Amino acid sequence: MALAFLVPGPLDQLTGGYLFDRMIVEGLRAAGRAVDVIELAGRFPAADDLAHRAAATALADLPDGGTAVIDGLALPAFTDCLAAQARRLRLIGFIHHPLSRETGLPADAAQAYAVLEARLWPLLRGIICPSAHTARAVKADGVAADRVEIVMPGTAKPATLRAPKKAGPLELLAVGTVTPRKGHLLLINALAGLRGLDWRLTCIGSLERDAATVAALRYAIATQNLNDRIVLAGECAPASLSAAYRSADVFVLPSYEEGYGMVYAEALAHGLPVIATTAGAIPDTVPADASLLVPPGDTAALRDALRCAMSDANLRTRLAAGAAVAAAALPDWPTAVSRWANGLDRLAA
Repeated sequence: MALAFLVPGPLDQLTGGYLFDRMIVEGLRAAGRAVDVIELAGRFPAADDLAHRAAATALADLPDGGTAVIDGLALPAFTDCLAAQARRLRLIGFIHHPLSRETGLPADAAQAYAVLEARLWPLLRGIICPSAHTARAVKADGVAADRVEIVMPGTAKPATLRAPKKAGPLELLAVGTVTPRKGHLLLINALAGLRGLDWRLTCIGSLERDAATVAALRYAIATQNLNDRIVLAGECAPASLSAAYRSADVFVLPSYEEGYGMVYAEALAHGLPVIATTAGAIPDTVPADASLLVPPGDTAALRDALRCAMSDANLRTRLAAGAAVAAAALPDWPTAVSRWANGLDRLAA
């Protein structure tokens, strides 16, 4: 019997959550398992009528006793059908991070998501999380510990690391969809006080998902007279992304919340010092000897961390060495897929 894997929209979207989904699907198939990907139509996570109809149809079409994995981003579309279908199907949630903790949500919307997740999560047979941080949130909303599996995503480890630093500006790299949660605007404000240092910033990530945040980011860059130092590159293919990691000197992304933070692991795998925050699962993903972590939302602390990293080559060398040690402990994708499959089988049983 095929495993049904339900995702909101196309599976090939270039975000960490979709990459995790896609690598699991491809890994299961490579191991000989039948996986039927169902790409749900509609708007997510604020599910519209089309999304609700797609979710209800997807579950209704599955045979009694069938196993289905629901990506957490799609879960709001299942509010009307989950309880009834959970009694005849083996439904597993793949919860990357709580929707209620998305940065920038109005208070009433965040509360609505919190209530929804607290109602729907316990209806599932089990939940797979990418980190202990996300698992704690799931358990706090009433899911028993024995119905939760923690499986870190894999990390592709490059055959060659970045080249030694040559002359020229220090190359900063940020990777993440431009949304409030990723902290791009905070980063620009921090960098605005460091014009006296020689640096450039490349931001890789979608510019299409949150038009208001992108517009605010472009405005901040222009008003701070940083257009000649900052590139908003948009999304890029995996090969180009790996090249960007190899060309960078420091990875920086001051997120307000992360369920795991795949881009931080990718930066470690490329031997990069990391500047980030203490939010969510970031301290679990990025060890102290590879990073400078500051409180989320603290512009002054972020600016100080950037100044230290830019001004002290020895510090960058020490953090890069810590990154290399941390990278060696990260699971590769075959290992992650195997652990994920074992967790799925236990929960489904």
